Amino acid sequence: MKLYQYPLSGHSHRARLFLNLLGIDHEEVVVDLAKAEHKSPDYLKLNAFGQVPVLVDGEHIISDSNAILVYLAAKSGDTKWLPNTPADAAAVQRWLSVAAGQIAFGPAAARLITVFGARFDAAEVIARAHTILALIDAQLAARDWIADIDSAHPTIADIALYSYISSAPEGNVDVSVYANVNAWLRRVESLPGFVPFQKTAVGLAA
Repeated sequence: MKLYQYPLSGHSHRARLFLNLLGIDHEEVVVDLAKAEHKSPDYLKLNAFGQVPVLVDGEHIISDSNAILVYLAAKSGDTKWLPNTPADAAAVQRWLSVAAGQIAFGPAAARLITVFGARFDAAEVIARAHTILALIDAQLAARDWIADIDSAHPTIADIALYSYISSAPEGNVDVSVYANVNAWLRRVESLPGFVPFQKTAVGLAA
């Protein structure tokens, strides 16, 4: 397998993290966003949206980080990561949608301001971040992992949420007040094969 990724992209980190947690041998190709390599004709043949990451597995080309998580979980055959019962699969999908929605427009957007100079309203996206973090903290009050299923094992929902929550302080989002979230972050980081998300000394992490 070959993963096209950018080290400062939380979407890329999701894919890198899961590949390593599964112990899948793969090659990583860095796509330099600063040089607009993601907009080059060759890269656009892999992903017409010009985004990272992209996973190439033989004849299969999978773009979108959450789609990559689903693909890898299904290919591994390990249903602990992605349950195959309708209710449990839906419970995981619910949080993949949160990762693509509230997380992307909250802590991820706040980090885009400080790391990449994005022109978002900082107060607005930081407020969004705290709204979803408070909800996640409440969800984790009675369970170790995020999906509302009867399992002592993480799912791809946890992987999808981890990167941008762990890096939220870089976007001036203080996560220290969320005890359950912080305990969950440590649990993810204790998983065999864990690889950290590259840090940037900006925001509260400066």
